[in-house]
Amino acid sequence: MKAIASAHSDVLIVGAGSAGSVLAERLSSDPQCSVTVVETGPGPAEPGVQALTDSGTLLPIGSDSELVTRYASVLTQDPPRTAHLVRGRTVGGSGAVNGGYFCRAVPADIAAWDLPGWDWPTVLAHYRAVETDLDFDGPLHGDSGPIHVQRTSEYVGATALFLEACERAGVAWLPDLNGVESGALPSGVGRVPLNIVEGRRMGPGAAFLVPAMRRPNLSVLTRARVLRIRFHRGRAVGVDVTRPHGPEGPDGVTTLTADRIVLSSGAIGTAHLLMLSGIGPEPALRRAGVPVVQPLPVGMHCVDHPEWVLPTNWSVEPGRPVLEVVLSIADDLEIRPYTGGFVAMVGGVGADHPDWPHLGVALMKPQSYASVALVSADPTTPPEIEHRYDRVADDIKRLEYGTEVVREIIGTAAEVGEHSWSTSQHLGGSAPMGRADDPRAVLDEQCRVRGVEGLWVIDGSVLPSALSRGPHATTVMLAHRAAGFVSPGA
Repeated sequence: MKAIASAHSDVLIVGAGSAGSVLAERLSSDPQCSVTVVETGPGPAEPGVQALTDSGTLLPIGSDSELVTRYASVLTQDPPRTAHLVRGRTVGGSGAVNGGYFCRAVPADIAAWDLPGWDWPTVLAHYRAVETDLDFDGPLHGDSGPIHVQRTSEYVGATALFLEACERAGVAWLPDLNGVESGALPSGVGRVPLNIVEGRRMGPGAAFLVPAMRRPNLSVLTRARVLRIRFHRGRAVGVDVTRPHGPEGPDGVTTLTADRIVLSSGAIGTAHLLMLSGIGPEPALRRAGVPVVQPLPVGMHCVDHPEWVLPTNWSVEPGRPVLEVVLSIADDLEIRPYTGGFVAMVGGVGADHPDWPHLGVALMKPQSYASVALVSADPTTPPEIEHRYDRVADDIKRLEYGTEVVREIIGTAAEVGEHSWSTSQHLGGSAPMGRADDPRAVLDEQCRVRGVEGLWVIDGSVLPSALSRGPHATTVMLAHRAAGFVSPGA
C-alpha cells in the first residue's frame, strides 16, 4: 500500500482513551504546541455515542457494541477457561464505558515502584489536580479538577443488604477510600468514589478532551487505525494510519509525522503496536516476520486482578451504578457487591441471567502475571493474551479465603452460589516503567521507550506492579503527571 505524507505535529498521540484524553488537553493548552490524536473508534459527535457514554448506569459494552473491542484471553490452564477482555474504542476509551470506579492507589503501591519522580507527594498532587471531590475537601482532595467525584449517599438493594451484613459482622467503616495518607490499604468497607454525578458519567474524554477539541492547535482523527510506527536512524518519526474514507480510499495509508510520539492505546493496543513496529521480545518478533528495531520485554509481565464471581439471590435495584461500596480484607482482597448483571455484560458468567446480582472476590496483589504476545505481522490479527490465573497455588488459596469470608459475612442475609473464574478487566503493565537495571522494564521513569528516541508510552501499560485498587484513577493521574515529560517546553 502506498503511503502519503500528511501534516506534521509537535506531538502525536495514538489513542484517545483515558490517558490520551488527559495528555491531549494538557499538551494542547500550550498554543505553540500542535497536537494530533488518532483514535480507532467513533467520536462523540456521531449519532448515539454521547448518550451511551454519558449514562452512568449503562455499560455499553455488550457483544454488539461499536464502542468496544473484545479480545479473547486464556484465564486458567487447568482446566482451560477463556474469557473476553473488553476495551473502550471511542473518545474517552474504557473510561467512557466503565462503571465509574475512581478509587486511587495507596501510598504503598507507589512506593513499591521505587522510581525517581514518583514519590507519594508528587503523585497526590496529580490525583488532586484531575478531580473535584464533591464529598470531601482538604489537602487530600481536589476542588478544581475537570472530573467530578461523588459517592452514593442512599443505600438500597444489594448495597444496603451488604452493608447491613458487614455491620452485623463488626466490619470497620472506612469513610473515605481516597483518603489513605500513608502505608498500605486498611481493612474495612466504604463507599466507592465514582466519576458519576446525578447519573452522568464524566470520564476523561468528556472532562478533558471534548472541551479542548475546539482549540486550533488540536486535531482529533476518529475511526483511524494506526498500523505501525515509522523510524529513522533510531528515532520514531511517524505512524502509518488507515481511515475508512481517507485520501487514498478504503485501502489507503496515510503517514502522520511528529517530533514526539506517544502511545496511549491501553495495555493491549499499545503492546500490540509496539511489537508490530519491531519493539518487543526478539524471538516472537522474528517468528511473526517483524524486523527487530529494539528488543524489549513488551507484554511479558502484565498485571491484572483475578476475580471469583459468586451469584446471590438478592433482588436487583435498577438504575444504580454497578458498584457502590467495596470491602477490603486481609490477603489483598477486595469484595465487590455488584448491583446487577455486570458480568453478563462483559460476556462472562451468568449471561443467560443478566439481572442476577453477584459478589466479586478480587485478588489485588496476585503473584501470577499475564502476557500479551504477537502472533502475526498483520495488524488486523489480534495478539494472544494469556492470564494463567491458576499458575500460582498461593493465589488460589487467597481467593478461597476471600470466598470463605464472604460466606461468613453474607450467609445469614442471602444465598451465595458457587464461584466461577473471571477477571477484573484491569490488564496493565505490558510496557512497564523501571530503573536501568530492571530486566522487566520497557520504559524509563519518564515513560520513554528504552533505546528509541522520540517515543513514549503513557497509559496503563506503564504500571510496574499490580495496584491495591482498580487502575482507572491512577491511569488518569499518571497521564496528568507524564504530560510534563512529553511537552516540547519541558
